[in-house]
Amino acid sequence: MTGLLYLGGANPVACSMDIARDLLTQARARGIRSHVTNRAETLPRTRPAHRLADQVSAVDPDDPAGCVRWARERLAAGERFDVVLGLRDTVQLSVARTAAALGAPGNPPEAVRRVRDKDVCRQALAAAGFRQPMVRLCTSARQAVAVLRESAGPWVIKPRAGQGSQGVRMVTGAGEVPSAIAELPDPGEFLVEEYVEGAEFSVEGVFLGGEATVLAVTAKEKLPPPWFVELGHVLPADLPDGTRAEIGRQVRAALSTLELRFGVFHAEGWLTDHGVVLGEVHPRPGGDWIHRLLGYALPGLEMFGLVLDDALGRPTGGPPAPTRAAAARFLAPPPGRLVAVHGWDTVLAHPAVSHAELTVRPGALLGPIRSSPDRAGVVVVGADTPAQAHALASKLTALVEFEMA
Repeated sequence: MTGLLYLGGANPVACSMDIARDLLTQARARGIRSHVTNRAETLPRTRPAHRLADQVSAVDPDDPAGCVRWARERLAAGERFDVVLGLRDTVQLSVARTAAALGAPGNPPEAVRRVRDKDVCRQALAAAGFRQPMVRLCTSARQAVAVLRESAGPWVIKPRAGQGSQGVRMVTGAGEVPSAIAELPDPGEFLVEEYVEGAEFSVEGVFLGGEATVLAVTAKEKLPPPWFVELGHVLPADLPDGTRAEIGRQVRAALSTLELRFGVFHAEGWLTDHGVVLGEVHPRPGGDWIHRLLGYALPGLEMFGLVLDDALGRPTGGPPAPTRAAAARFLAPPPGRLVAVHGWDTVLAHPAVSHAELTVRPGALLGPIRSSPDRAGVVVVGADTPAQAHALASKLTALVEFEMA
């Protein structure tokens, strides 16, 4: 029987578990047996997401050598893995090395390393002629301050490899550098890069036949600096056809340059006065419920099913085009102790809401919104057009009142 090895499974958060359910559902519909691995301590917390798996094993997905060793042992015991997938950043090297060891299709391990280190990825794209902000790898505040002298600023201090906007902060001068470094998850090694002014977007897609296929461009909205936390997404972005085509062209060319060729991708960037500037590239789906936006805006889309069919040499028929729109809007209450939440029942009762989630409860002490986990919840809606989806998501989240002590 055809087999899928799903390395890393889900994280114990709602969005990640929903993505896992999508993959496992689409695999089962194709008659594919699935085997999920994750850390032993994480598996009990993600059990609801993995109920559709045929087998679940405790394996550290962030240990490439251990994953390869375990997979070879399973292979020797008679288990079959035709496809190896992982849908989180931290597991991508394990996925690439395990796929290579099993002779399954996958991304080259060196390509995965290249995009994991953001400065290395930027250097590769800049060398190939893509517009990129200046970036420097630093290990001390002194080095960071020296970088600030190279351009007019402002600048962004960020982790070399990270996610969820954790530790990402704008600085406008040398005096702000020490506090920005103090907020990094790992202050031993970090990046200083030029701040890019422009509307932000991301591109969602899959690889078919080794070539990048764009599914949609997503418009992004963020809280104002100094932190860069995403507040909302609209898919598809309301863009002129020529702009959308140019974004897609550059992303496809960048992915080819970076030698990525398998699975799904999520690439970020900006629309500036000088054109498209590409940002981070990820060989995994977008977070923040973007997969749910895709599912609504592109009726009939099975994103992971496309990847599975392509990997197994089955006809894919190509993805559908967007015919509707969807938006996600996040809740960002002020700091303080939460007394009560008002208006949430009205949000839940709206027929256009496909997902709504509160991640805070009365009595909680809320801090400032400095990274994605600090947000208080999300509302996901569908509509006929991007403008309608954005307006409805904004209207519904505005109904939610956080009463603070």
